[in-house]
Amino acid sequence: RAPADGDAAHDEFGVRPRRPASRRLRVAAYDFGVKWNILRRLDAYGCDVTVFPAATPAAELLAIDPDGIFLSNGPGDPAVLHYAIDNVRQLVQAERPLFGICLGHQILGLAVGGSTFKLKFGHRGANHPVKELESGAVEITSQNHGFAVDPDTLPGDVRVTHLNLYDGTVEGFRHTSKPIFSVQYHPEASPGPHDADYLFQQFLEAMEKR
Repeated sequence: RAPADGDAAHDEFGVRPRRPASRRLRVAAYDFGVKWNILRRLDAYGCDVTVFPAATPAAELLAIDPDGIFLSNGPGDPAVLHYAIDNVRQLVQAERPLFGICLGHQILGLAVGGSTFKLKFGHRGANHPVKELESGAVEITSQNHGFAVDPDTLPGDVRVTHLNLYDGTVEGFRHTSKPIFSVQYHPEASPGPHDADYLFQQFLEAMEKR
């Protein structure tokens, strides 16, 4: 279980949540290599996070009756993680709010029926511009990955939401009828840009609507 850091979580990141949860929300998080600051941000937004090892069956996450499910970052080629893809596919069918970052984003893309590919040049660093397609806003993001989701393979009920302005690759998508979304980059980066911290707020709001 991730410990609560209280105000320390806010102070270290330097950005207070736009609006913490009105009640403590229960989040089940898959640990594919989770960054500590992701857990801090979830705590800062009012979430009690239970972290599960990467190979834990989906039924064990659902057994705690979570308000939402988080898919963490991690290393490597997502396409070989068949156990994770199968588990996440079950969680998609459970229709709980679901938020993925980095490797979690790629696994989610595979779980909904898409495919991934290896980038010719991986994205590394803290100053990658990403365009949010609905608003047209450009976010400066922190990234560290060598694979990407192929947009041409995503099903019709999944919409691309963010694109990388360097090479046009997918940086985010969401399901059109389920509270499921993910991004390729790191909104929790510390040190790093805070432009995308609003994604934690969106996850919070999806859980509160449940």
